[in-house]
Order: sequence, then structure tokens, then C-alpha cells
Amino acid sequence: MNILILGANGFIGSHLSEAILAKTEHHIYAMDLTEDKLSTCLPHDRFHFVIGDMTKQKEWIREHIKLCDVVLPLVAVATPALYVQDPLRVFELDFEANLDIVRLCAEYGKRVIFPSTSEVYGMCPDDEFDEEKSHLVTGPIHKERWIYSTSKQLMDRVIYAMGKHKGLSYSLFRPFNWYGPRLDNVFNPKRGGSRVLTQFIGNILRGEDINLVGGGMQKRSFAYIDDGINALMRIIENKEQAAHNQIFNIGNPVENISIRQLAETLVQMIASHYPKYADKAKAVKLIEVDAKQYFGEGYQDISLRVPSIRRARESLGWEPQVDIKTGLRKTLDFYLA
Repeated sequence: MNILILGANGFIGSHLSEAILAKTEHHIYAMDLTEDKLSTCLPHDRFHFVIGDMTKQKEWIREHIKLCDVVLPLVAVATPALYVQDPLRVFELDFEANLDIVRLCAEYGKRVIFPSTSEVYGMCPDDEFDEEKSHLVTGPIHKERWIYSTSKQLMDRVIYAMGKHKGLSYSLFRPFNWYGPRLDNVFNPKRGGSRVLTQFIGNILRGEDINLVGGGMQKRSFAYIDDGINALMRIIENKEQAAHNQIFNIGNPVENISIRQLAETLVQMIASHYPKYADKAKAVKLIEVDAKQYFGEGYQDISLRVPSIRRARESLGWEPQVDIKTGLRKTLDFYLA
């Protein structure tokens, strides 16, 4: 099988590329703006990588969609601070650029595996989010943080419609707070410049206090990257067409903890297990900050985000295996080694 991965140097793309090369005989054709996360993949004879911008190198994209059997467009802006700071960039990349890719997949009869997001559920009041039944609830227009959620949601709807009316073969997967090595640059000092886990690790390493937006009472279900990639490999395999034209939540509903608990756990783990940074960790204070103060007027938060993974269990035979303490230790080993 030939697989096209756009955004191969990203968090998911780099881990997925490693897994495909290690566990299958598939060839990967890949593009991204940089290659710093792909050191183990680049020498491989089944990994064909070019540095490029998918919004500009359109002829290369077209030719490689024609060449490949499966297409994974993993390019997206996925940092909450940017939803408020640069909403038009979010829309242009997450929706417009990816729409071009999906249209080409439909034109050439190629299967697309598209990264949706847990954020499509927005402020859904359900205790557990179901792919088929849960309502997708977002805030008013002036709360610009929802442009990411609605851009992704509209892509989901377009892909579904293309599957129903144009014969597009697709799978949609919704990651719920995947984390692990290579998630973000922990040394990025910009407020909100990375996702919450790497932001907190960076705060500790720089000797900064940790800002808890809204007191950190909001909860998230954290899933370790190896579990997510395991699910993606099963979706790619598509055994007995189990993933054909299906939507999957991929997350770990058991590891549903508050952002405050995450911060406290990281401080404790670094202070206990990493002597080089122990003094900095012990000095860190947890500071409650207002969401508007931290992210700006256009931000609105989500209190709970728990996935139902019944469909992934039943259709893919998939179950998350890594508990959060183990996953955090592996992540910290990567960043602090």
C-alpha cells in the first residue's frame, strides 16, 4: 500500500510514520515544512519525504494523491491560543486547504483518513460524547476560539456528504487530548504557545509559576500517543471494512483528570524523579488566572470532554492500554533526559 501523509513532521504524523515503517511493508510519501521529528524515518527506503507547503505545491499534491491508496491530511493549527489570536489562519488551513485535499481524494477515488477533533463536541452537556448521538454545541460568534471547532466540524460534514453522494471512502478520527514525546516545543516561552501539557512542563523547566486558567477545574481525558497510533494503524488496515465511512472517538475515558491535577502531578513527578530539575519544580506555584486575561476576549472554555469509545472497541477491537502515570513518565523522560 502507498500512504500519503501531509504534515508528517507533526506530533501524530511523526509517530504514525515510525509505526507504519516498523510494522508494515507500506510505502509512505510525505510532505511537511520541516523534518526535525523524522530522524528515524528519513533514512528508510520506504519513506519518501519532501520539504514543502501543501498550500503551494499543488501539482506535487495532485500527483501523489493519484499515486497513493490512502491519504492522511494531518496539517492543522491545533493550539488554543491561536484560535483567538489568528482565527483566519486557522480557517484557511484547517478548512480551506484540507477541503482541496478531500476534493482530490473524491476525484481520484482515494480513501481519506481525516483528523477531526474532540473539540467538535464543543460545550456538549453529555457526560460522555457519542459520535452518533451527541449534539455539537458551540458558543456565540464573538467567541473566536470556536473557529477551530467549527472548521473541523464543517470538514466532517463535507466528508460525510461526499461519502454519501459522491462515493468518497473515508474514516474520521477524533483524538481526545493525545500526548507524549514530540508533542510541542517545551522551550517555547510564549504564553499559550503550546498545548497544556507541554506548556506546564516548559513552565517548570524555566522556573516559572503555572497559570491555571479558570482555576484549572476543567477536566480532560488524556490518551497516550502509542494508544492513539495503535487505533490509527487499525483504521488504516481497515480489516473487513470495519473503518469504512465511520467516525471514531479515540481517547481514554478512564484518565479523566482536571487541569489542576495535571499540573500538580507534573510538579510532583519532576520533583521526585528528575534531580536536575527538582528544585525548580518544588519552587513552582499554581496561580489562578482569568480566561479572558490569559487568552483574550474571544476565548470560551469547556468544562468536560469524555469520549465514548464503544465504536472503536466494537469495530476496531481497540482499547487504550497506557495509564496516565506511565504516559507522563515516558513523556518526561523524553523531554528531560
